Amino acid sequence: MISSIAVQVLPITADRDDVIRIVDYVIAYIDKSGVNYQVGPFESTLQGDYDQLMAILKELPKVAAQITDVPVMVYSKINMATKSDVLTIAKKTDKYRDK
Repeated sequence: MISSIAVQVLPITADRDDVIRIVDYVIAYIDKSGVNYQVGPFESTLQGDYDQLMAILKELPKVAAQITDVPVMVYSKINMATKSDVLTIAKKTDKYRDK
């Protein structure tokens, strides 16, 4: 089933450089997964097979914990579609990319 998730990894620290370092590390993990994704200013959106996305989501707190001991909150929104004509990331956002 084609699905998409929006995910925000939010390290609980006032050190802005540390927040960026941790979030960049998590995004690198997402990139290595091979799923289609887009990074936004508050959250990233991933698209792919439901089970694959859930496996990635499950790992994100552990990935962050590899490089920090500060608490990390993970917020997500999940959209699962059973039809093949799903609204993809591109269909939802490409019209805004050049603005």
